[in-house]
Amino acid sequence: MSLKSWFAISISILLCAGVAGCASVSYYSQSVAGHSRIMLAREPISKVIQVAPDALRNKLELTISLRKFAVEQLGLPDNKSYTHYVELDRPYVVWNVVAAPEFSVNSKQWCYLVIGCAGYRGYYKEKAALNYARGLEERGFETLVGGVTAYSTLGWFADPVLSSMLQYDDIELAETLFHELAHQVLYVDDNTEFNEAFATVVGEAGVRKWLSATRPEALEHYQQRVGALTQFNRIVSGSKERLAELYAKDQPAQQMRVAKHLEFDRLYAEYQQLKQEVWNGKPWFDRWFETPLNNARFAAFANYREAVPELQSLLSDCGNELEKFYSILTSAAQSKGPLRVPENCED
Repeated sequence: MSLKSWFAISISILLCAGVAGCASVSYYSQSVAGHSRIMLAREPISKVIQVAPDALRNKLELTISLRKFAVEQLGLPDNKSYTHYVELDRPYVVWNVVAAPEFSVNSKQWCYLVIGCAGYRGYYKEKAALNYARGLEERGFETLVGGVTAYSTLGWFADPVLSSMLQYDDIELAETLFHELAHQVLYVDDNTEFNEAFATVVGEAGVRKWLSATRPEALEHYQQRVGALTQFNRIVSGSKERLAELYAKDQPAQQMRVAKHLEFDRLYAEYQQLKQEVWNGKPWFDRWFETPLNNARFAAFANYREAVPELQSLLSDCGNELEKFYSILTSAAQSKGPLRVPENCED
């Protein structure tokens, strides 16, 4: 997840306060307060390691080596990010709200002063996120509230390692760290799908390089996991496209509701077939179906995964050379008009 800076949001509050009827001051205020508490709670990792229990010390030592690898092997920024640690009192740092209309798979966009638009709205307290989502539902939106383990301030601040980042395995920690540092390389205003897909591709490519260099025995399993995600992405994207076609038709609302839920059933059947026939019963994405499907689920998935195949293709055409990949996309982002991802590395 990407946010601009606390400084930028502070400016936004001042500007918003001068606009009659602006209802966003409280939102910006919780953003400033939440981020400020995190920044004030930072402690240098070098200091924390000296007194940390074994499990925490091992994880923090890993983050030091991952950060070094990111700079030296992945061309990611060499700054003070992830040189500090913060112990949170909760499992997630923020909770994102994603919303979509009843008959649309496009996420609602929230536009902020100074920082542009995004397809999600983050809250530092779960209750606040749930309350906001409830209000959107009363207005006819379908919503998804999901916890986030990390976010990037795009280099404006020295982002700390958070305890929420350490709750999963080493590979997921590496992927998260590389993902968040990638946001500091390139961030395009008003383009959530590109920003998250770019960071996702860098995160996955970074993990492959890291495993190849340090844990080659784990590489095959990781490749299987990413391959499964690619296959899952394909069936979810197909379902999303069919829903978009359905919603574009001039049909009575109740008829579309029935067809919509039939599509949800079709996606689940496709998933079960993929699980049994290709993955030998591995429950790779069972959790994705534990809560009822709605349009917000598809919108959230698209925010992170829809543009991934196109960017993976470009990276492959660049010979998997990340710095060349960064360069060509940075040039494309600086061109006038909407961002167009080049078809090849020489474009």
